[in-house]
Amino acid sequence: MLNSEFMFNSFVSGTVIAIVCGIMSTFVLIRKLPFLTHMISEIGFSGAAFGIFAGLPPITGMLIFTTLAAVMTSVGANKFSSNDALVSVISALFMGSGALFLTLAKGNASYTTTLMFGSITAITKQNVIQILVVAGIVLITILLMFRPLKFDSFDPIAAQYSSLKTYWISLIFLILTAFTASVAAQIVGALLIFVLLTLPAAIAFYWGRNFSELIILSVLCALIGTWGGLYLSYVTDLPVTFFITLIEAILFFATLIAKKFIR
Repeated sequence: MLNSEFMFNSFVSGTVIAIVCGIMSTFVLIRKLPFLTHMISEIGFSGAAFGIFAGLPPITGMLIFTTLAAVMTSVGANKFSSNDALVSVISALFMGSGALFLTLAKGNASYTTTLMFGSITAITKQNVIQILVVAGIVLITILLMFRPLKFDSFDPIAAQYSSLKTYWISLIFLILTAFTASVAAQIVGALLIFVLLTLPAAIAFYWGRNFSELIILSVLCALIGTWGGLYLSYVTDLPVTFFITLIEAILFFATLIAKKFIR
């Protein structure tokens, strides 16, 4: 299977994406940001449509739109009392823009559709390099700010009264989430990025006994879903997004059932 160039590219990209998403999803759940992650995944699609319209690589358009949305959300959160309303407005604004750019870029609409739902045949060597660069930025940044990010995530009130720059920690984390969503869309599609940014950690939370175990189990769950999805998509020629979503859902419900019997 890996002798095929597109499968090798997909396997390398999928492995890197699963590791990044497994780590990021742990912080996403602890910081209670699944809804915001869902918004960013939708905006990623709009960014891809903008990139195609502007003659840019779709991942560049996604990085621009998702990062801009992350900054707007972080800045607006300090100005308005209703964060849910703010997220809804930003999401609607960018999705409307996505519909506009999708119409204007109708000559390449089929490729935009691929980005919505993901594809294992659309990963090129250039995409692999882009994914490795962006994923490297995310992982290095997480490593550098790991301790303050962990403290701010588990005890945000105490962090506010400490010497930590909590505003900048939140802003940087949102930008990292935007970066992660942009690279993950290459495999799972822009509309289902949140599958890899929420479910692996949701499963890990039932089994992990400390933070290190949470991250390890979350990465493992993301890898199982991604590798299994790529293999099943290869042998059946059906969408990889469906299989990744199915595997992660099976792992989640199996965990719920197992925990019920264990108790």
